[in-house]
Amino acid sequence: MKTIVVTGGTSGIGQALAHTCLERGERVVVVAPDPVKGKKFLDTAQRTGAEGRAFFIEADLSLVSENRRVIADITETFEAVDALVLCARYFRSYRTVTPEGFEHNFALYYLSRYLLGRGLAGPMNKADAPVVLNIAGPGVGPAGVKWADLGLEHGYDGWSAMFQGGRLNDLLGVAYAEPGNGHRARYVLLFPGGTRTGFAGDFDPATALHIEQMKRAAQPVGTTVPPLVELIESPPHAPLSAFVEGMPLSLLRPAFDKRDAARLERVTRELLRDTAGAP
Repeated sequence: MKTIVVTGGTSGIGQALAHTCLERGERVVVVAPDPVKGKKFLDTAQRTGAEGRAFFIEADLSLVSENRRVIADITETFEAVDALVLCARYFRSYRTVTPEGFEHNFALYYLSRYLLGRGLAGPMNKADAPVVLNIAGPGVGPAGVKWADLGLEHGYDGWSAMFQGGRLNDLLGVAYAEPGNGHRARYVLLFPGGTRTGFAGDFDPATALHIEQMKRAAQPVGTTVPPLVELIESPPHAPLSAFVEGMPLSLLRPAFDKRDAARLERVTRELLRDTAGAP
């Protein structure tokens, strides 16, 4: 029986994948901030006979401390983790800073994924064919990173924050897959295509209207799940892969520059050193 960890697993793509994996007989650990939605996940599992295989960890993954607590909890509870699926994301039209001093999108969309991928390397290395699925937007949109302003203190815009988060995750995947890091898990960056999900966020009026238009044109969430299940069952052979709507993406693009990935790794470790040490 595989153990699947899904962040953002109480809504959208994460929720659909979590329930599908339960139906397939897997053990599923959902990490999300809303205890009401978490109870609903567990209640559904109980009704369908999957009670002993469904787990919910309530956590605000925009906080470094909460990510570390989740890592410790999972590591202590499960001997091996076969798949880590990173779906948690929250759009903000207005810049917000976490209690730990990080811009919210940077903290949730990038730092959390950095911490969980590295922090769970131990139990993932014990799995037969471990894989990290990072649901982001690989290689698309503006390729540049605002190195001097990662927290977007100047000229913040919600869409710019999301695009920069995508670029940071591209580089995160590159750094994770570098030889000698001690990670057995395959790392997969993927964008499944526009999907009719809740698209959680705090929107200004113009953005809210745009999001509703996007939802009407998007594919049903159920159509995004089978390719994810396939990747969990049979991870790619390469240490790092990127896919956009099922099509493989060349890693020779500027978005996957190894020097930028090494630079981001150094910067991230410096930032985390001020919050009780890097993983």
